[in-house]
Amino acid sequence: MRWDRTRLPALAAALRERLGAAHVSGEPERLEPYGRDESDTGTFPPDLLALPGTAEEVSAVFALCQAHGVPFTPVGARSGKSGGSLPLHGGVSVSLERMNRILALSTEDLTAVVQPGVITGDLMKAVEAVGLFYPPDPNSWEWCTLGGNVAENAGGPRALKYGVTRDYVLGMEWVLPSGERMRVGKNTIKGVAGYDLVGLFVGSEGTLGVATEITLQLLPRPRHVVTALCCFPGVLGAARGLAAVLAGGLLPRTLELLDDLSVEAVARRGVAFPPGTGAAIILEVDGNHEEALYEELSRAGELLAAHGALETVVARDEVQREKLWAARRVLSTALRALRPHKISEDICVPRSRIPAAVERFKALGAELGLTVVTYGHAGDGNLHANILYDSPTERPRVEAAIRRMLEITVQLGGTITGEHGVGYAKRDYLPLEQPAPLRALQVGIKRLLDPSCLLNPGKIFPDP
Repeated sequence: MRWDRTRLPALAAALRERLGAAHVSGEPERLEPYGRDESDTGTFPPDLLALPGTAEEVSAVFALCQAHGVPFTPVGARSGKSGGSLPLHGGVSVSLERMNRILALSTEDLTAVVQPGVITGDLMKAVEAVGLFYPPDPNSWEWCTLGGNVAENAGGPRALKYGVTRDYVLGMEWVLPSGERMRVGKNTIKGVAGYDLVGLFVGSEGTLGVATEITLQLLPRPRHVVTALCCFPGVLGAARGLAAVLAGGLLPRTLELLDDLSVEAVARRGVAFPPGTGAAIILEVDGNHEEALYEELSRAGELLAAHGALETVVARDEVQREKLWAARRVLSTALRALRPHKISEDICVPRSRIPAAVERFKALGAELGLTVVTYGHAGDGNLHANILYDSPTERPRVEAAIRRMLEITVQLGGTITGEHGVGYAKRDYLPLEQPAPLRALQVGIKRLLDPSCLLNPGKIFPDP
């Protein structure tokens, strides 16, 4: 999009007057970190950084950007993998990092009220300290924010049993692109008055506004958690074992799949595997009766053994369990030790098609001479298919592999993104999954709420 950059000085002056000079910056060294995220899609520094500290200030920033005709992009911890917070056309990055307080925590209503800059892991620890449980657990939970989780409808390993962020958002204070503030949703578990605007806004990737206050549903904390590592000679047997566990009437808390290269990367982080391990499953169960959990694990072990599991090892204590999950959380970065460059694709297929997806992705890599690594939250069909390569000169082949990988996903009845969003990284692939009338309907919603298209332009859909 084109916009008049001569308007920036006047906007900068107005923002400094409203927020204070300390909370507005145009210094290149301060702006540079806000031009990149975890998507590896490039660097797009903003022209200005605004750091509002209240909902009123967020509203004022949005209104001022609209009045001056300058694009503006909400940003959180920059942990996203789809480029959703990148200011593609410059303008203003509106960071909500100062709004980082847990405002209320009710053990009677089982709710929490938080600001968008609260770190997800900090909320988890706070609610667990009072015997409660916030299930959504993106792998970046130690540094991603709840506002970002809402924007992307973040998932995680526990989504298999407990669902994703949208399932826990009861209500929000929301700032529309115009700067208008409103409350959507409710404070109760049930409520069907009017359209489900919470359902619309959660997962809108910063294109329809931002949450400045979020009311979340909590659950009682399970008293016991048991984690096991199930080792297989190959990834196809492990994938078939996943389907067998779910078809056998079991619903674990997590079912994480690691292929051969994932196993290699995790082994470098200190996790020991039996000889001959070419794939693994991290299986976790939780509940209030420990004996019942071990019975569930035993039954799962039988089903996995029938599909070729070499061994199932149960974590003996919390230290072993945390070591296992710590290795899984850093797997994405650990893969960089295998090749200097990496592109991570986040797709989701029906669970019955996981073996076919894994097999076809591996074959695609072999055909194109690229290394393909497949792991992820396979219990709900969400796979992270990574393409590893040695040199930027290979990027054309990588781009061809990405398109074909997404085509395969859609052919198998899946979706091009399970939890990372479309953002900038996948906007050109959306037509693979959604026909023109469906895309037009969504663009119409965007234009209704943001007729200037100044809020987070270039995301999800091509620029108008």
